[in-house]
Amino acid sequence: MTDENHSQPSENRIHGSVTVQDAETLAASIPADATLATSGFGSVGYPKAVPLALAESDRDLSLTIVSGGSVGEEIDTRLVEAGAIERRYPYQVTPEARAAINEGQIAFHDSHISRLSDEIELGQHVDVDIAVVEAVAIGDDWFVPSLSIGPTPAYVAAADRLIVEINDSLPRELEAIHDVYRPGRPPNREPIPLTHPGERIGTSRIQFPSEKLVGVTRTERRDTSYTFREPTAADRAIAANLLEFLADEIHDNPVFAESVQLQFGVGSLGNALMGALGDFDFGDREVNYYGEVIQDGLLDLLDDGLLDVASATSLALSQDGQDRLCEDIDRYAENVVLRPSDISNNPAVVNRFGVVGVNSALEVDLYGHVNSTHLGGTHLMNGIGGSGDFNRNALIPIVALSSTAKEGAISRIVPMVPHVDHTEQDISVVITEQGVADLRGLSPRERAEEMVEHCAHPEYRSDLRRYLKRAERGGGHIPHDLSRAFDWQSEG
Repeated sequence: MTDENHSQPSENRIHGSVTVQDAETLAASIPADATLATSGFGSVGYPKAVPLALAESDRDLSLTIVSGGSVGEEIDTRLVEAGAIERRYPYQVTPEARAAINEGQIAFHDSHISRLSDEIELGQHVDVDIAVVEAVAIGDDWFVPSLSIGPTPAYVAAADRLIVEINDSLPRELEAIHDVYRPGRPPNREPIPLTHPGERIGTSRIQFPSEKLVGVTRTERRDTSYTFREPTAADRAIAANLLEFLADEIHDNPVFAESVQLQFGVGSLGNALMGALGDFDFGDREVNYYGEVIQDGLLDLLDDGLLDVASATSLALSQDGQDRLCEDIDRYAENVVLRPSDISNNPAVVNRFGVVGVNSALEVDLYGHVNSTHLGGTHLMNGIGGSGDFNRNALIPIVALSSTAKEGAISRIVPMVPHVDHTEQDISVVITEQGVADLRGLSPRERAEEMVEHCAHPEYRSDLRRYLKRAERGGGHIPHDLSRAFDWQSEG
């Protein structure tokens, strides 16, 4: 995607009395201990010029940074390396940010995405000083977001001041995919009037009081977006098992008689599973995506006419995927909708549509508890993101993961997870390359048998069975040998 193809003259992007300043001037106006709420979700749509100017300013900064989902290296690498971040909410993906959090250099608080807008707008975590956002156009009291929306409308409402970056590398026509709807505040919040994943109930712009605007700067810097690996043999086997499960479920469940609503978690496995749907026969059913992120695999399904609607809060695409979308934005806008994250992840709407949610994890234990975020129960990897929103509220919440890690050296099916993000009551089905464990309606002991027989790697099944025998000697509804729960790969 070249600037010649997609850049627009300033008069098409900047309207009213708005004037442009350089990023260094705007960065200098930010107090050293400010709380900044930034746009960005799925490593796209985040501000770049102002964070870079802050990182390069040589100031002694102790910033609190709030984003929605993941952002790029300008924030979570450069500002971290500059020692400029003191506190971080609620998600990150870079090795530098992860290391600083695990070493206690950055205070980190995680949060479910569906709750984040309320938590910030109502001041339950922090008071936002300045919202710094990326846009493709701006007027005196409005702007058009770029490739993601996330909690940005709530951040703008909560912030005392606003800085906007116009990204000239992106097409102005992105406005056509946005549907910005703001729910009212409790206790007078009305039901969200969304009755179909493709329906539009809001506007294409985010409004703000004109007096909040500190300034506008321009950039052509592109996102540090996703790079998806080629599907592995395990990915393909997981996909085959998922499709087999879906075929039976869609045939038997009356909810899916006319339409199917799907959601997939972000990442290479999720993208591979999306792509595998191209080989699936949904019959004459309408097929929609109602989730958090749109990845390259969904573009394939839209291009092939296998998907009717893709609704999310972020276009978490690779660079190639961004080019593809932006070069044909008018066509994609007919089927793609971006919403604020408190709509895309809203529990009532996810439940209303009967979504089949497919998310991954680090590990799952024999009884169905899921660890999505912490290696060894102690070291943060990323954050919970929206997985809890869908695991708790989807009609059929599925966890998909490979049965082992580190080339088979580690089992990801374990007796007891050392950190619990999703409880046994949240998950209905677990799928690995080994098979499918349908846990619905089963007792804990029955769940354990299903997990060993259908999800664990054969090399670890004997050790898991021995653990269960030891655990059952002590009885209990959920048998555990707590002295051996994390040291279970041995005889006895």
